[in-house]
Amino acid sequence: MKRWRPWYIENSDIPIWLSVLSPIEIQAITLGPVVISKGEMSSEVKRHEAIHFQQYIELGFIGFPVLYLIFWLLNRLKGQSPTAAYYNILFEREAYLHQDDSQYLESRKRFSWLSL
Repeated sequence: MKRWRPWYIENSDIPIWLSVLSPIEIQAITLGPVVISKGEMSSEVKRHEAIHFQQYIELGFIGFPVLYLIFWLLNRLKGQSPTAAYYNILFEREAYLHQDDSQYLESRKRFSWLSL
């Protein structure tokens, strides 16, 4: 099944500004149907962010950021560092796990992050 793809905006200062609020240095971020990066994106980064876009579609454009924050806070309450809490968000686990698989988006089942 052909999946919708986000719009990509490269060479933006927005990730730099958002990194001030984040536990990691943001290279690229998906905000609804738009992916914004501070430099040019590799195919792996585009795929990682396209996975997040599919997660946005599954949860609605309000549900994804709300759940993202809740997962991060729950990980922090479990005693994880801010960085570890980020990497253990279910959405990030799926995206990092499959960012190198060029066929993943074509075969990905909806709500795949729930099985991680």
